[in-house]
Amino acid sequence: MKTLILIGLLTGIAANLSAAEICSKNSPAYTVALLELYTSEGCDSCPPADKTVSHLHQSSGLNIDQVIPVSLHVDYWDYLGWKDIFAKKTYTDRQRSLADLAGARTVYTPEIFMAGKELRNWRNGMVDDVRRINQKPAGASLHLGIERLADNKLYITLQGNSMQEARLYFALVEQGIISKVQAGENRGATLQHDFVAREWNDTYQLLPGKPASHAAQLNLPANARKKNLSVLAFAQDKQGNILQALSLPLCEALQ
Repeated sequence: MKTLILIGLLTGIAANLSAAEICSKNSPAYTVALLELYTSEGCDSCPPADKTVSHLHQSSGLNIDQVIPVSLHVDYWDYLGWKDIFAKKTYTDRQRSLADLAGARTVYTPEIFMAGKELRNWRNGMVDDVRRINQKPAGASLHLGIERLADNKLYITLQGNSMQEARLYFALVEQGIISKVQAGENRGATLQHDFVAREWNDTYQLLPGKPASHAAQLNLPANARKKNLSVLAFAQDKQGNILQALSLPLCEALQ
């Protein structure tokens, strides 16, 4: 019996070590492009943009280490008859803040920002924009680690080192969401959403040349599918420029 208990303990330790080793990632020396799509289920011009972002990697040949999409659902179209359950005021506020930095008077959907800058010609392809960003040395280095899943929370470690003053953001992102819209402009449509921001947490300050490390938590939505989850982290300077971005999927050991 003691032998069996010891084997069980060793197996558990090995599994935890394996999870810790697999569920961590460092950002590269070049800049990874962060693509932010501002969208809404209440907007009838948004589904084509959602589809473009969903298929971005397959259609362009790019990968998650070159461009990280994130779809942020805004709440200002909810009055049109359909409340978007993925929408948050936080995402609307972020869109407005990026627009303010760009000197824009209005926000709209669908709207795409690449590396913190508005990208109006995204319908003509984004490969050249991504590759141009990838050619730049990263302005910050990031490390993400997913330590454990307990009480429906992800416990993560978040480390950053920036060459200039910046804010360190992190979020929970989910793939493969199917939504049936029953009212509003998209009434009767079945929509697929990918790279959806489900949780968006408080930011941390990064001071020039001073590495920072933080332990943080992300709540898992009750209906989230663990195998489709990933954690996003990125550093942004005062002008809205994205200095670096990093995406880490939830490893199998924690699913």
